This record gives sequence, structure tokens and C-alpha cells, in this order.
Amino acid sequence: MGRVALLIIDMQNDFVLEVKPLKVAGASAVIPKIQSVLAEFRKRNLPVFHIVRVHRPDGSDVEIIRQDLFRKQPFAVTGTHGAAVIDELAPRPGEYVLSKTRMSAFIGTELDLMLRTLGVTTLMVCGIQTPNCIRTTVFDGIAYNYPVVLVGDATGAASGEVHLANIRDMQNIGVKIIKSVDVAALLESM
Repeated sequence: MGRVALLIIDMQNDFVLEVKPLKVAGASAVIPKIQSVLAEFRKRNLPVFHIVRVHRPDGSDVEIIRQDLFRKQPFAVTGTHGAAVIDELAPRPGEYVLSKTRMSAFIGTELDLMLRTLGVTTLMVCGIQTPNCIRTTVFDGIAYNYPVVLVGDATGAASGEVHLANIRDMQNIGVKIIKSVDVAALLESM
């Protein structure tokens, strides 16, 4: 599989904290699993990308399907507490924080260029939310010819049913699905 990088998607205060209106129901449950995966990458000094959705305060960069929502309740506004990575997963020096304005971490970002510069050939993905930002990032990763490993129990959605349906769909197109307890062994085998 070559060199692997971890992409942690949208684990931000506005989408994880209980008091936030855009909290993803399955977000809190995946935090310990993501911490476990992150620890394995840190132990091996492998590339870690904290992918965060951010928007301009005026909402001029919000996609069309979320413009009304943003006008009513601005979310992930750049520079705010809501846009920051949650404390439990706070980026460390040497880890990358990559901002995006769309669901996919590849659209309009330098992610592919950075991955290729770092010699990354495989992606491991976790975070929220499975049918949207996870799925689009995974599909685009495959479109850019990266084998993708999805840590299924370190990925969450608004409902278990939606989460599992999307996991099955990604598995059916060739995404390797693993559990967080299997990350260490997989990294050792690489």
C-alpha cells in the first residue's frame, strides 16, 4: 500500500459539541475511536491531516444547498471557536490543518498536491459525517487513484442506518473498511 496518511474529517466544535445546532448525532461516539487511530499515526510519525470546513463570515463561499441554513445559523465561520478542531483531537505541531468549503476535502484545496509531495499513496479516513463529507472525500480520493481505507467505527453520521448504508456502498466500490482496533496491525503490515 505504500505510505499512508490519515484524514480526520470535520471534527469541529460546530459539528460535535452538544450545544451546537449543527451537531451530528453520531459525532461524540466516534471521538475515542478517532483518538485511538490518531495515536497510532502519531506513534509512527505518519502524516495527519485535520480537514476542517470553514466559511467566510458573509457566507459568500457556502454551497447553494446550505446558503439558507447559513443565513439563519452561520456555522464553521473561519477564525471562530465553532470552526476549530475539538480539543480532544487538537492538532499537534507537524500535523496539517486543511480548510475546505465543500464536502470533499479535494475540491478547491491543495490536498492532492500535498499528499503527492509527501509521497502518500494510501489514505485512511475517519470523522463525520458518513454520507456527506466522508463519502465525497473517499470517492474523490479514489478518483485521484488513492487506495482508501475507511475506519468504519471511527466514522459517524446522524443515524446508524444512514451510516451503515454508506459504509456498504463504499465497500462495494472497493474501499477497505476496518475497525479502529485493526489500525495498528494494518500500519505494521505496510
